[in-house]
Amino acid sequence: MTELTDKPSGSDVRGSNTPRRIVVGITGASGAGYAVRVIELLAASGVETHIACSSLGRRLLAEEMGITQLDPDALSGGRGDRLVIHAGNDVGAACASGSFRHDGMVVVPASSNTLAKIAHGISDNLVQRAAQVTLKERRPLVIAHRESPIGMAEIEAMRMVTLAGAIVAPLSPGFYLEPTSIQDLVDFMAGRLLDLLGVPHGLKIRWDEHLEARRTPSA
Repeated sequence: MTELTDKPSGSDVRGSNTPRRIVVGITGASGAGYAVRVIELLAASGVETHIACSSLGRRLLAEEMGITQLDPDALSGGRGDRLVIHAGNDVGAACASGSFRHDGMVVVPASSNTLAKIAHGISDNLVQRAAQVTLKERRPLVIAHRESPIGMAEIEAMRMVTLAGAIVAPLSPGFYLEPTSIQDLVDFMAGRLLDLLGVPHGLKIRWDEHLEARRTPSA
């Protein structure tokens, strides 16, 4: 597979005329559908999306989504021009450096192993390194942990990363919007993750909007 090279930014990525830039880390915890949906939504919003996928993340995409290669179009719903895919073990990639300016990172799904590595400052791959750089540069980091149940090791790791500035967002979809399909549940969490990153989307996942839709005109 041919890896894409970094796109030159040309100017400050936080400038008003520059597209937003988000890093997405994919690890081996079950939940590939969440990762793909988040990437699709980011691309649809015009976000320059940088993908770091661990070896187990690649296996996850193959086993749960039938994605055997990190193809930009397959991951983004046909908007591959907005994706930059980095080799999962390339800790020398652009997003592994603090000088790489971006608007936030989400690890989805995040395994307990990845959570622990980030919490303790250990990096064996690009996902972990990019997450640690995001923390040290005080940029938004959302960790979408998926494993259940959790023990003291996970609880302590969640405490540590939260103190470091990360947001732990377990992949626990709500049912109050009356979902009727697995995709509804996936969309609920994907939308919540984008909310945490400050990226707009059109998914109807908000409780106030749900109440408004159910409200009947008063007599």
